[in-house]
Amino acid sequence: MRDVLQQVLVGEISLEEAEKKLKAMQIKELGDFAKLDATRDMRTGFPEAVYAEGKKEEELIKIIKSCTKNGRLLVTRLGSERFESIKSHLDELLSHSGLKIKYNSRARVLIVKGQETMDQENEKIGKIGIITAGTSDIPVAEEARLVAEEAGCQVLSSYDVGVAGIHRLFSQIAKMIDSGVKAIIVVAGMEGALPSVVAGLVDVPVIGVPTSVGYGVGEGGFAALNAMLQSCAPGIAVVNIDNGFGAAVFAATMLRSSL
Repeated sequence: MRDVLQQVLVGEISLEEAEKKLKAMQIKELGDFAKLDATRDMRTGFPEAVYAEGKKEEELIKIIKSCTKNGRLLVTRLGSERFESIKSHLDELLSHSGLKIKYNSRARVLIVKGQETMDQENEKIGKIGIITAGTSDIPVAEEARLVAEEAGCQVLSSYDVGVAGIHRLFSQIAKMIDSGVKAIIVVAGMEGALPSVVAGLVDVPVIGVPTSVGYGVGEGGFAALNAMLQSCAPGIAVVNIDNGFGAAVFAATMLRSSL
């Protein structure tokens, strides 16, 4: 962008030509299978995120290779087996490009950073809390944690504090509020009651994440989703089933807009 503006300043290109160049910079096309938002990080403070499911391994490798020395990229829903199958290609790439990767198997998230960003601290925008009802909800919560941290949030997490043993919850809520969290992500499956309980105790926004943990009428997460949407406690926003990514982005956007 600086190069284009400099060209305009010295009269090498016209204003119209500069406009075309800047528009072209916003999208990076990779063959006929991907169009990456190259300026998302600069525009929103949040890196481009790529959903791994449904993509071929060679496509994922090309997408990861597209990360620049000053760029960041998230690959979500990348299972352990798929990561292991592309890891040898990534190791070869890393040895030549200077890119750095960090993979969390539980969250199924791969973080890719360029040489100029790998050692930089993310700009801190505030604190959020993440709570799960049960241990089975942790993978979705971990996805939310990693994404929120990449967006600049400081995250306080407490897992397995659901309504089946509600006495476990209160001290964890108190710690988060005392620490100054600005929002709390609550991840729950089964009957999805926990976000309502939390929202009735705190004075910060609560983001409910229903999970597909459950059986019988709760199978697939629809019982939890409907319960959260029907909550009588005010101050709750609800994202889609298993959408830890969306919850983290929403929380980070709220924090960033309040700066």
